[in-house]
Amino acid sequence: MISTLRGVPQQVNLNNAVIEVGGFGMLIQATPQTLSTLQVGREALVHTSMVVREDSMTLFGFASGDEREVFEVLTGVSGIGPRTGLAILSVHTPEEVRIAASTKDTKAFTKVSGIGPKGAQRIVLELNGKLVPTGAPVPAGSPAAPTWEPQVLEALTGLGWTEKDANKALEALAKNDPEIVATGSVPEILRAVLRSLGRGNRPGN
Repeated sequence: MISTLRGVPQQVNLNNAVIEVGGFGMLIQATPQTLSTLQVGREALVHTSMVVREDSMTLFGFASGDEREVFEVLTGVSGIGPRTGLAILSVHTPEEVRIAASTKDTKAFTKVSGIGPKGAQRIVLELNGKLVPTGAPVPAGSPAAPTWEPQVLEALTGLGWTEKDANKALEALAKNDPEIVATGSVPEILRAVLRSLGRGNRPGN
């Protein structure tokens, strides 16, 4: 089983990346936050989880072993496949997932596109005792970067929202949570926008 990849990204797309390892191009599926840490031509270390099906083998990549651990616990829940697991980690940090699971916070899970109240209730029931908060602090935002807006827009449209809806969500975020926007952190801004969109909108609606 492949647990980590160390190599040079050759492609970084909206939902996946190709990392060259020993002359082989390894395709990984990942969250926008993880993909935002990869740069073409610069060596990177990615933690991975392989999902084997009858007709496929898919490698999922994570920026940390902590993310991978939570992903694997999530995908052990009935009805949560790898795509939904990634969607949850696109909205919440691993620690936030642990807190939501331990406090039975179903609303936290309904913020994820595709998860309704019944699904959220099942998730918290099945995660009971499996994910415990570690007390880790929320990571501070990275230094401001002038390219955050197009990166966030690309990620949102790649996840299914229209460019119009994505722009509206960013405008609302800038008005309601200027502190988050001021960080310039792509992962933090993207996570906040996804939470906002998940409250009432779904891609394609």
